[in-house]
Amino acid sequence: LMVWLRRCTHHLFIVVVAVNSTLLTINAGDYIFYTDWAWTSFTVFSISQTLMLAVGATYYLTFTGVPGTATYYGLIMTVYTWVAKGAWFALGYPYDFIVTPIWLPSAMLLDLAYWATKRNKHSLILFGGVLVGMSLPLFNMVNLITVADPLETAFKYPRPTLPPYMTPIEPQVGKFYNSPVALGAGAGAVLSVTFTVLGCKLNTWTYRWMAA
Repeated sequence: LMVWLRRCTHHLFIVVVAVNSTLLTINAGDYIFYTDWAWTSFTVFSISQTLMLAVGATYYLTFTGVPGTATYYGLIMTVYTWVAKGAWFALGYPYDFIVTPIWLPSAMLLDLAYWATKRNKHSLILFGGVLVGMSLPLFNMVNLITVADPLETAFKYPRPTLPPYMTPIEPQVGKFYNSPVALGAGAGAVLSVTFTVLGCKLNTWTYRWMAA
């Protein structure tokens, strides 16, 4: 009974973490709607995406101990987000304007760090965390520049949840404006190590809770 309970609880936790990660990052591809502050939003959202991916994927990975599960976790988040972004399409936005954040390559790097160091948790935290933090803004910027004429499209299709008094009038130059990828990757490289530690600790706490 206890084995069954532990397995069910862990799988329940994994689903809860994956669903909540997706819900918390569901609008993370919408920096393009904030036309005046797009790059500032990109930087902030990069860190939030890194947080949810690193924590959830590390939790899942250290639970199973099998390299590949971080990628699977990233795939779950991606599929959930595709479904959610279908709402934008239903509102009339064109397909080439709907930006779904790219998590899979970063999740694969996390798996690679775990596999290459023979499932060493500390290497996963240090190397995997840095790789995720540095790679995610890069992949998402490549993703973003494929959007067809984003500025024109953003004004043609204003974000429906943005109230009229927040509608952009003149471009504002944020302090992050010049290099959103560099700032996102730099901050991510440092913060993701902490995020992966949290993912590992979540696993430990879950075991202790079930053993009590």
